[in-house]
Amino acid sequence: MVLAEACYEQTRTFPREEMFGLTSQIRRAAASVAANIAEGHGRETSGSFVQFLRMSQGSLKELETHVILSGRVGILAWDKVDRLLERSDELGKMLRALIRSLQTIRPGREGSDQ
Repeated sequence: MVLAEACYEQTRTFPREEMFGLTSQIRRAAASVAANIAEGHGRETSGSFVQFLRMSQGSLKELETHVILSGRVGILAWDKVDRLLERSDELGKMLRALIRSLQTIRPGREGSDQ
């Protein structure tokens, strides 16, 4: 949620003509990261949770791509790009660690759920 809030904050300064372009794409991807984590947490099995965490990782990579593009086309200052990418990298590490822990803590306990 903190990363999504930061993305919303940074895109407030984007040009109006980007409202349906990079602004929308960054906000959607950032919100999707948090939403997939929440949806996966509400699932019945750890395997389903892991599947949603992986979707969250994909949204995170999509977000990173849009943020980098924003810097490359001059819409977002590189210091702000770097800050968002640092937060994204931290979140990516947490997601990987959580996936690993879910896969190793419960091997075989839920049948084909792995």
